Amino acid sequence: MRLGVIGLGLIAQAVHLQNLQTLREKYQVTHVCDLSPTLAAQVAAEHGGPIRHSTDAEAVLADPDVDAVLLLTPGTHAELTRKALRAGKHVLAEKPFAHTVAEARELDALATQKGLILQVGYMKMYDPIMPRARAELANIGTPRVVRVTVLHPADAPQFAHARFLRYGDADTSTLDGTYERDRALEAVGPIGEPFLSIYTDVLQGSVVHELSVLRALFGEPPLHIAHAQASGIVIGERLTEPPQLQALGTLGDTQLSLSWNWLPDYPEYGEEIAVFGSAGRLYLRMPGPYLRDSRAELVVESVRDGERASTRLISEHRTGFVHELLAFHASVTDGAPVLSTAAGSAYDTAALRQIARVLAAAHGVKPA
Repeated sequence: MRLGVIGLGLIAQAVHLQNLQTLREKYQVTHVCDLSPTLAAQVAAEHGGPIRHSTDAEAVLADPDVDAVLLLTPGTHAELTRKALRAGKHVLAEKPFAHTVAEARELDALATQKGLILQVGYMKMYDPIMPRARAELANIGTPRVVRVTVLHPADAPQFAHARFLRYGDADTSTLDGTYERDRALEAVGPIGEPFLSIYTDVLQGSVVHELSVLRALFGEPPLHIAHAQASGIVIGERLTEPPQLQALGTLGDTQLSLSWNWLPDYPEYGEEIAVFGSAGRLYLRMPGPYLRDSRAELVVESVRDGERASTRLISEHRTGFVHELLAFHASVTDGAPVLSTAAGSAYDTAALRQIARVLAAAHGVKPA
């Protein structure tokens, strides 16, 4: 598959470009694009092979030697996805995908209309341990409580091991941000700061992954958020750093507790999804996002033939990032169904919208 890569920042350099090299029997990178001309030229030269480089995404979308695009730019990817689909390109778009439910559904319909593959980059859904975790739910009885906990360190220690090139020659004059802000306001209403930036930066930027994991495990049962709270809230002011964010609700008939915590002074990332059932317990621990061979861990505690049993399973070395590229290739070339669809992301977005609005209401800000 001939691939164009748009956006050559951290996630491209630390993860995707290396994985594409590993999968070079399946992918040929033919065009790379970044606002920094120096970075685009260097990545093209170092990746190997005849690769075009540019600073304009439109040049990639117009390139006849590009079958599909990998969208790795900052912010949401809905507008660029729309342009890519209209240009006849298959799309794998990193998160955050879209700020509104309507836009996610619109793009899902557009991909279907065009006969193109649209896959959203929720790599945790593709972790090789996920099918086993989903199957093991049957061994713990009726789920009663789902507890999601994220311990988020400062960013720099998470990718200190990776080579990360940056130059000061990017022309950012064309970046406006109005479209993205308007879509966020459309999603959550005029709730003001800090709730709007919590929605765009924390919920859509990180918590969305937890929603995708829940969807991979449980499908799409009705999700209701009854309570939310966050640290450091001053009405009308953006937070100076990410918050400790807690949300309580229900996932179908199961109680849901979600805890996302900014803990900058300890460098290890932590993420656990715990499911407490009537007949057992399941603990799913996910790896840090920038570690190329860090492995997920699954622990299942249950009763078997009257005896208490505990099973510990470790994922293989190929991460969810690798498996999502393999899945994208299979969907484009063989028609395999897409797991992380844009329609599925609409479900996640609806839940994030609830959290933002419930959080605002808890602080006396009533969304329109």
